[in-house]
Amino acid sequence: MPPLRGRVTLATVAASAGVSVATVSKVLNGRSDVSESTRARVQEILREHEYVGRRPEPSAERAGVELFYQGVLNSYSLEVIQGVVEAGQAADVDVVVSCHPPRGQGRTAGRAAPWIRELTANGRRAAIGITSELTAADLAALSRARLPLVVVDPMNVVQPDVTSVGSTNFAGGMAATQHLLSLGHRRIAYLGGPPTSGCNQARMNGYRGAMEAAGLPVPKEYIWLREFLYDDGLAGGAALLDLPEPPTAIFAGSDEVALGAMEAARARGLRVPEDLSVVGFDDTQVARLASPQLTTVRQPIREMGAVALRTALRLAAGEKVDSHHVELATQLIVRDSATEPARVDSRA
Repeated sequence: MPPLRGRVTLATVAASAGVSVATVSKVLNGRSDVSESTRARVQEILREHEYVGRRPEPSAERAGVELFYQGVLNSYSLEVIQGVVEAGQAADVDVVVSCHPPRGQGRTAGRAAPWIRELTANGRRAAIGITSELTAADLAALSRARLPLVVVDPMNVVQPDVTSVGSTNFAGGMAATQHLLSLGHRRIAYLGGPPTSGCNQARMNGYRGAMEAAGLPVPKEYIWLREFLYDDGLAGGAALLDLPEPPTAIFAGSDEVALGAMEAARARGLRVPEDLSVVGFDDTQVARLASPQLTTVRQPIREMGAVALRTALRLAAGEKVDSHHVELATQLIVRDSATEPARVDSRA
């Protein structure tokens, strides 16, 4: 089938399928008075050419916003969801939560339009992604559908044409490392998330900046990156503590990673914080439930979700936003998981 050139419309789809515009409209609206063979032919052409169509007018009673995430739900994403939902309730907006598999796990880079077409068909006014990795095909399909997008902590490095909400990750990473330095630690490791993640890069660079300002080297084996999950903290903590010259302190890129590192220490007979100091990032509920309670960098996660919802609604209303990337302030919260390195000399 020859490709349809230019903007794909109902008329061009109808001409390609050899049917009327009315028939294509019936297929799009799920009408039953179309033969199965015709329906299949039209749907195939719609898929082939990634037709997303016009966004229907939202209900006069309530608008709808799609909130999607990729991968596994964790304590961080749950707090973002709560922030979005609470802001949606205040704005009288329905928030629909969905999970999209990452690329390589059921989602391909070249077929972005089907899920976006579903959003427009269901009358969504905007979409909000949590720590999502968006492809060029995703962004192009959203643009064709005129569906505003806001991403909270995008997994890609922030792009100028993507509206996003985050926190002062660099400053937070520097504050966490400076706190450990102020306690007397000199062998400090960074246990972080995906290398391509913008927030991870900023936290790691804050750590590097503080170490360099103190005139301290950062051995390559002191940086361990995977995901922001507990199991990754467990594996990374084990790798760091099994080094010939292990760190006396770990700055973890998330609270869950920090808890994994603390468990790796316990499994080796080490005490936190007496033998190993640990600082996390996020200040989710797990930081307060940890034993000892976790010293961490607080980012206003629920407020980040609320800002994302309000920004998405402004974009859906055709308003301009002051900045394509908003950063909310972080704050170091000192609890019980970090102290002076009691055995620096004996471990040197």
